[in-house]
Amino acid sequence: MRAAIIVALAAAGAVVAADKVSDKPAAPAAAAIVTVPGMPPVVNRNNLYSETNGPAFIAAAVKGDLERVYVPNLRSNDVSVIDPVTLKVVDKFKVGKAPQHVIPSWDLRTLWVANNAERTNIGSLTPIDPRTGKPGKEISVDDPYNLYFTPDGKSAIVVAEAKHRLDFRDPQTMAMQYSIEAPKCGGINHADFSIDGRYALFTCEFEGSVAKIDLVERKVLGYLKLNMPSTRFKDVPPSDAPFASEICSSKKGMPQDIRISPDGKRFYIADMEADGVHIVDGDAFKEIGFISTGLGAHGIYPSRDGKQFYVANRGTHSIHGRRKVRGSVTVVDFASEKVVAQWQIPGGGSPDMGNVSADGKSLWLSGRFDDVVYRFDTTDGSVKQIKVGQEPHGLVVWPQPGRYSVGHTGNLR
Repeated sequence: MRAAIIVALAAAGAVVAADKVSDKPAAPAAAAIVTVPGMPPVVNRNNLYSETNGPAFIAAAVKGDLERVYVPNLRSNDVSVIDPVTLKVVDKFKVGKAPQHVIPSWDLRTLWVANNAERTNIGSLTPIDPRTGKPGKEISVDDPYNLYFTPDGKSAIVVAEAKHRLDFRDPQTMAMQYSIEAPKCGGINHADFSIDGRYALFTCEFEGSVAKIDLVERKVLGYLKLNMPSTRFKDVPPSDAPFASEICSSKKGMPQDIRISPDGKRFYIADMEADGVHIVDGDAFKEIGFISTGLGAHGIYPSRDGKQFYVANRGTHSIHGRRKVRGSVTVVDFASEKVVAQWQIPGGGSPDMGNVSADGKSLWLSGRFDDVVYRFDTTDGSVKQIKVGQEPHGLVVWPQPGRYSVGHTGNLR
């Protein structure tokens, strides 16, 4: 009889010990993340990338889109279109002056090319229809270095870098809604959003800091100066000493891309001057660690399962460098924050911005100063190259799995 009772209790989900039935109450379920109104719910509070984990999570609305890689070429003012299966450039079209990034819209129905005209005149946004791969009519906007979308989908955020300003616009028409000035954020450019959508952190490239933006109250909450490490990698050709170090004499960094941790508790910030990734507690707005990665740390991209992230190390401390140095990719484990792999580019290179393929098997990055695109195999780090236009920058891989986009080269959730 006692055995029968234990079996019945086990089947009902009770905790059964060897000699007695536990009367310990079950642990309460974790409370759901309370998001801003209109933002899609966080499905897994421990992994906000849970809805981007492979082709099964590609939204029904984009399943008919062409499988392509769109590469903005900064100096030739055009976009190269790559077939990722054949690794061939299958199209090329002109856009506005100085295209910087290709950005999926919040609703995933448009890919926007941000042409910022490099501070000489008003820039533009060129829409691409991902169903056909063809561009539409440009929309004039002020200085669009980059483009993001509020997590609730109500606004596009044009990052007017030279103006030290964030312009919030209608996500469809790009009509102006309002602006937030960030006067102490020189070189404002890359961003990511808190897990609840209430604030964003934007990097200030020329100030060595980050700005915290309250998206609810529409104001700057403050600035955080990032700490420089005591040493960094030595800027030498790859054949000399690929991991030689030197004393870091720079007094301030050059932060670039930024990405939130799967549990939303930390932000990782790539720094070209520091040669690694700063770790910042977003809620407390405090730096809590640093991971040394490689020369000229620049872009950050999570793996499809949310367990690792890839850091593109562009390979030179000079922002206008053109010589081939040891560009590389560093693989970091999210949980331990330890480097688990280093992928070198034979002969050097300049990996910049890009993203992971829908199946997670490939990491695509522009070769900024080599006029190529790299496709890394994420199982072993082997790399292939495709020739494109002049100075490729923020390419996008499409389609991507996920419910909505918060911008950049495919930051989907």
